[in-house]
Amino acid sequence: MIVPKGKLIIIGGAVDMGTNVSAEEHILKPNYIKFFERGILKRIILESAKQQGSQVEVITTASQIPEIVGHEYIKSFTALGVTHVNVLDIRSREDAANPEYLERVRNADVVMFSGGDQLRLSSIFGGTEFLQILKKRYCHEHFVIAGTSAGAAAASTNMIYRGESNEALVKGEVQITAGLGFIDHMIIDTHFVQRGRIGRLFYAVASNPGILGIGLGEDAGLLITEGSMMEAIGSGLTIVVDGKGMVGTNIYEVEMGAPVSIEGLKVHVMSIFDRYDLAQHRMIMKKRTKVEEGVYVQVPDRD
Repeated sequence: MIVPKGKLIIIGGAVDMGTNVSAEEHILKPNYIKFFERGILKRIILESAKQQGSQVEVITTASQIPEIVGHEYIKSFTALGVTHVNVLDIRSREDAANPEYLERVRNADVVMFSGGDQLRLSSIFGGTEFLQILKKRYCHEHFVIAGTSAGAAAASTNMIYRGESNEALVKGEVQITAGLGFIDHMIIDTHFVQRGRIGRLFYAVASNPGILGIGLGEDAGLLITEGSMMEAIGSGLTIVVDGKGMVGTNIYEVEMGAPVSIEGLKVHVMSIFDRYDLAQHRMIMKKRTKVEEGVYVQVPDRD
């Protein structure tokens, strides 16, 4: 099994708003991408080998407002001192095959997938040379792939693309398809706490207990290194649902449209600085954290 040299950063969406956008702007343009300079976006840059000198390519394919989203990402990365930020405006499979775009993704240090509709990502990039380049670079180079909202949900091999939160534990309600495949044995849901999506993650894990369910809250993220160690970043909470020890479920017996029962799922709650060992299915809890000037700071644990 190949141990990836690259880093994968998945974000639950609505990254911490920061202070540089007024209340009026937020009301008029609620889809603005507004990042907290000392939070997740900065961490993405710090994890890149070239840091502020990185070439960043933002992929807005999932969004219905790609021009606005792309502009806001450029502005936000530039505010962090990154001088080489561009948008890959890919809206079709034909665009994904554009030689210029292929060359740019070969030369990028960081690729960032925006939010929107994850089914657009899987249907436009699935089976393309573009995706093959990303996977090869992630496996063999010190390369950063980040995704927020839909960009995070599509990062795994299995992907939730449909399922109403209030009916998620009804058989047939949650729909799963193939994602982009940067990481295996995992399924990711986003906007998790705010939109009450715990039921659909339970359903996804119960239908395949061999995968780990990841529920990312807003302004919550995970940094995954070597494909096996996850570190919680951002101010929000991440829920981890482990089905390996599940006692049983009636998901395969009940009729379509009937409620599903599950016994024995293990659930963890991760907050900033906590880690999770994917190989061992073990959470490593950070015991001491403090807040300085509104920023979470890691404190060494006592012996």
